[in-house]
Amino acid sequence: MADKSILVVDDEEDILELVRFHLAREGYVVHCAATGEQAWRIVREQRVDLAIVDLMLPGIDGLALTRRLKNDPKTAFIPVVMLTAKGEEVDVVTGLELGADDYVTKPFSPRVLLARLRAVFRRHTGPAPAAREVIQIGAMIIDVDRRRLTIDGKAIDLTYTEFQVLAFLAGRPGWVFTRAQIVDAVHGDDYPVTDRSVDVQIVGLRKKLGAEGHLIETVRGVGYRFKESGP
Repeated sequence: MADKSILVVDDEEDILELVRFHLAREGYVVHCAATGEQAWRIVREQRVDLAIVDLMLPGIDGLALTRRLKNDPKTAFIPVVMLTAKGEEVDVVTGLELGADDYVTKPFSPRVLLARLRAVFRRHTGPAPAAREVIQIGAMIIDVDRRRLTIDGKAIDLTYTEFQVLAFLAGRPGWVFTRAQIVDAVHGDDYPVTDRSVDVQIVGLRKKLGAEGHLIETVRGVGYRFKESGP
């Protein structure tokens, strides 16, 4: 992992130094930022392979920073591990739905943090998901590489997770997937999200797809599939 570069974002100087010390000892290249604005400048100017983001930050907070990272095609590939105090379950769920890969609660063990980071890196260096570069179904065009959806030429704004779910299902029309399979494909097999979150994403997707929402079908007792063809 000596060639990996990690950005640590936290407004507590002691936490920054603790994490920096342990990451550097493991051979990682470490960038530190005390604010979301500073972190954003770093990811635009430096190579960053993973970001550790505290939720409570001055200015641009951790959730807003995660959203910005995942919605920008130039930074969407960067895995995000959130740092959070215990009891912030709502913020954790929101962050995970935005596309964060994992979370670590404060106070934390540096050994546990390192293990979680290694797990995230393993997931992101595994085989790429089987999806076409551009998927076109009728008036819908899903540009997988650019993370862009258009319907009748109009861009549709999706969250990171909504886009991942859509691209996964649309890339395999007719195949039925359980909620657990969708979670595994989109986030990795040890992603800490319940199956219920898939239902939430599907509801949001159908609403944003408008007249095309019927293409995502519910298969009772199993999960979901994307229609192969037809109205």
